[in-house]
Amino acid sequence: MKKVMTAVAALFLLCLPLFTGAAGAETVDKVVAVIGNEVILRSELDERVTMTRLQFPELRADKDLPEKVLNSLIDQKVILAKAKIDSTGVDEAALDGLVSERMKMLASRFSSSREMESRFGKSSLVIRKEIRQELKNQQMVEALRRKKMNGVSVSHEEAMAFYEANKDRLPLLPEGVSVSQILKYPDVTEGSRSKARALIEKVQAELKAGADFGALAKKYSQDPGSAPVGGDLGFVQKGELIQNFEDAAYALKEGKVSDIVETRYGFHLIKLLRKDVNSLHVLHILAAFDRSKNDIEGTVALLRSIKSDVLAGKVSFADMARKYSDDPASARTGGEVQSSSSNVFPVSSLRSPLKEVVGSLKRNGDISDPVKIESRQGGMLYILFRLNERVPAHRLDPRKDYAMLEELALDNKKQRVFMEWVQQLRKEIAVRKSDI
Repeated sequence: MKKVMTAVAALFLLCLPLFTGAAGAETVDKVVAVIGNEVILRSELDERVTMTRLQFPELRADKDLPEKVLNSLIDQKVILAKAKIDSTGVDEAALDGLVSERMKMLASRFSSSREMESRFGKSSLVIRKEIRQELKNQQMVEALRRKKMNGVSVSHEEAMAFYEANKDRLPLLPEGVSVSQILKYPDVTEGSRSKARALIEKVQAELKAGADFGALAKKYSQDPGSAPVGGDLGFVQKGELIQNFEDAAYALKEGKVSDIVETRYGFHLIKLLRKDVNSLHVLHILAAFDRSKNDIEGTVALLRSIKSDVLAGKVSFADMARKYSDDPASARTGGEVQSSSSNVFPVSSLRSPLKEVVGSLKRNGDISDPVKIESRQGGMLYILFRLNERVPAHRLDPRKDYAMLEELALDNKKQRVFMEWVQQLRKEIAVRKSDI
């Protein structure tokens, strides 16, 4: 049932704006729908139908798919028209960042900007302008949809009614596990820390003497990604940066430079160019720790000691996670790894090496040896995993799996509310549709 619901919902999502840019000679096209002052062309519809069939093979044989996709396109344009009427705003700073990312992705497909412009028959400026408008439309639609769905909830009675009506179609839940972790980044040696501190203090002194921040970043910063461009990290969405770096950046006034900030990467100086509620644009200079001189042995010994003490009953895993873990999110929950709605994860969804580690833990309460893992940001970290519970595959049980049942019922209700709202909008905004 979940798969079918996802495929149906995707019909709407696939109708969100997508910049493709047709090249070559113009061909005669057919208008298949008019929504207010907007039109939908046959070429646009055909493209969306093809995309849907490629992404959802189970819909390939659906003869009514073109009609369904057209209705979804109409719905999207109806909502966009409503968003414009309501003057729905967007985060302009975040939008600029998305436009830059999309332009970079597009440009990477060509050997030069001239080739790109030739392919689309437009200047880079026009391409950027069109991408910005399409992304802005998408954000306006999503903002209005969120506003309409905000506050929609389900009662216990509604969730149970949904269960009774759909229990024969609800999914078989795969084998799942609940795990806790204690995550440690190896400590750097005191010599490495002192060397990095001396460098950042030297840079800070030159900055206070009047040197240009960007020039100093090019000269001294040890962040290979941003140093060549004067330390520029571009527009970054809130939550993407390390917490204490982000906190320091948000505390600044635009144009100001922070005091020295320490993260697990080293010491930073941060200059804020622009900030908004959900994004900021910063420059930084990094004096990196020499990770070749990490105290790996000390980190592994600490984790082994924690494992030994927990298994001996001297301390609890939760207390040790709160005290020692370098992962703030799981440390707050005593090491328990959680998603937005559950602390049980399907075994099939786990990545290596966690999947293999969890597979080796047979009994509830078993703890792994320290596991070496390469972090997404680069560098090595070490983790202890504890198996809290192993849940066999089973049919959804409203007593044991109420959180998942509630989520399914809420999704179903939101879909109903959404479709009723769109049908009402269709009465407010003129819609004409031709045969396809």
